[in-house]
Amino acid sequence: MEIVKIVQKHAPITGEQIAEMLKVSRPTLRSDLSKLVILNYIDAKPKVGYFLGQKGNTRQEEKFKMLQKKVGEIHSVPVIVREMTTIQDAVVSLFLANVGNLIVTDEEGNLAGVASRKDLLKVTLGNPTAGSIPVSMVMTRQPNVVTVSPEDTILEAARKIIAHQIDSLPVVIPSDSEKPGFHWKVVGRITKTNIIKMLLDMVAED
Repeated sequence: MEIVKIVQKHAPITGEQIAEMLKVSRPTLRSDLSKLVILNYIDAKPKVGYFLGQKGNTRQEEKFKMLQKKVGEIHSVPVIVREMTTIQDAVVSLFLANVGNLIVTDEEGNLAGVASRKDLLKVTLGNPTAGSIPVSMVMTRQPNVVTVSPEDTILEAARKIIAHQIDSLPVVIPSDSEKPGFHWKVVGRITKTNIIKMLLDMVAED
């Protein structure tokens, strides 16, 4: 598959150039190139070089479709605490669940904010009374929380995670709350781990 990747990136490319990139001799590659042409992963044109074949293009389309999968297909269960949860209980929940942040909701289950390890660490260092403070006092509040919906693509979620330098995103849908204003119902969370696992599964299939 290394040969297919090289052809995809550099086509048209000669057998000699492929051999040079792989640091092997041209005769060593002859058999592999022939097999890939027969299997339709690559295509050869005399005096021009190698191009991606139909199967190679199909594989790239499959990978693109993979990134177009919906967040709702791979998101995990959210780790949630209520606004009035104490810092002490929030820290316990954080470490028991082994996550980087907690999603904070109101009594109706609507998104109120997110509390990260850094948020909790900052308030507890040198503050012996911090344990009794409600988590709502230190969380990042809802208007400033970056979210995704189950219908967003994995690619969109990954871009948000990278752009905002965060580890995970709450997955939300519009809430039917009777409170004034617009509210989000938390239905999951998507993390770097979710996305990496999906990519590793995709590579394993190759």
